[in-house]
Amino acid sequence: MRVAIIGAGPAGLFVGAALARRGHQVIAVERDPGPAADGSWRRLGVMQFHHAHAFRHQVVQALQEELPEALRRWLAAGAEPVQTRLPDGTEIPMAMRSRRETFERALRASALDQPGLQVRRGHVDEVTRRDGRASGIRVAGTDLAADLVIDASGRAGRVTRSLRPAPASGGPCGIAYVDRQYQLHPGAGPGPLMSPIAWQADLDGYQAIIFIHERGMFSVLLVRPIADRVLAQLRHEAAFTAAAQAIPGLADWVDPARSRPITPVLPGGPLLNAYRGQTGPDGRLALPGLVFVGDAVATTTPTFGRGVTTTLLQAQRLLGLIDEHGADTGAIGESFDAWCAEQIKPWVDDHVRMDEATWRRWAGEDVDLRRPLPSDLILAAGEADPSIRAAAIGYLRMTALPSSLHAVEPRAHARYAQGWRPSLAPGPGRGELADIVRAALRTAPAPALV
Repeated sequence: MRVAIIGAGPAGLFVGAALARRGHQVIAVERDPGPAADGSWRRLGVMQFHHAHAFRHQVVQALQEELPEALRRWLAAGAEPVQTRLPDGTEIPMAMRSRRETFERALRASALDQPGLQVRRGHVDEVTRRDGRASGIRVAGTDLAADLVIDASGRAGRVTRSLRPAPASGGPCGIAYVDRQYQLHPGAGPGPLMSPIAWQADLDGYQAIIFIHERGMFSVLLVRPIADRVLAQLRHEAAFTAAAQAIPGLADWVDPARSRPITPVLPGGPLLNAYRGQTGPDGRLALPGLVFVGDAVATTTPTFGRGVTTTLLQAQRLLGLIDEHGADTGAIGESFDAWCAEQIKPWVDDHVRMDEATWRRWAGEDVDLRRPLPSDLILAAGEADPSIRAAAIGYLRMTALPSSLHAVEPRAHARYAQGWRPSLAPGPGRGELADIVRAALRTAPAPALV
């Protein structure tokens, strides 16, 4: 089968290389030129490329099954597998410590080595049609015929935007973030940890999060309400540094005696949770012969590190359906849409509920006990009832859907009804953090606060 893929990010490269291994003729079109001669990689059009990411064990499993050479390259580049200990003492694989750039370099190099996959630089003008079905893509005025077209262009893809309605679930979540990468000095130990891959502080009105990467590298995120104009100034180095040094725990990580920054401060912008299926406004496939995958289907905020995982889960399922249905692209699209609605949309809906509840709490509202508790508050109640934590392992590892928490939600609800609330991490509240930002910018060149 001839397959044309729009985009050569993680979804496009993984699916494209795996299909080529199966004997299909695949071309992926990507506007990004790849790494430059000096080794740098801007990754055009992918804002999140240099931001914090987490790689759960499902990502490792996907590479093991479909592209083992990419996994070998990833490990050789420094990616660090980590394990977690279950309540019974059993240790199981949990995740991989890595930057997204390290992951993509390994995946891209392996995909480019795969016979049968051609990655072409260019811009896709449109998906061509014949008899009401996708017949290929048009690139710089040239038609490339295909039996199946896969849109892996991500959340910002425009070529097929008119074919589907606005997100069926989600939208802007009222939260934004800014982050920066650091690296531990040789011989320096890490700061405080809550898991082998992360540290998080829930403070009064905002969050501070650390994602652990490979070779002593880590990302620091400061997450805030989008409406806070003062904390928007955290994008300036002086403000970010002063804020990080004022938060206990985080200050240990960014202590100049322990680590050094290796990137500028990276504004992340407003965060989005969005789900789009395979269908158009009439409920039928948006275009038979065209399948959407990856961020073109589901986007979640980065606080739980689910993005690449949901992308490769989709990619594996799509590969299985192509194996099953062959050239019946209509059956592929319909089956994939049903699977995504059952297995991927719940993760987006989970984020929608959590993020809405988060910014409401940041605005001073109490826990709303008239509604089912969002997942983060159920997990937090494990502080008061350890049985909740034990029941949440599948959810945390993404081996069980968010609905798996329904069984323990009544226990968490009872704790909140009794007046219990999660304890806030020590550190400045949002108003105090705003004062720290103002003070830092008064002594450093920066645009005036609005």
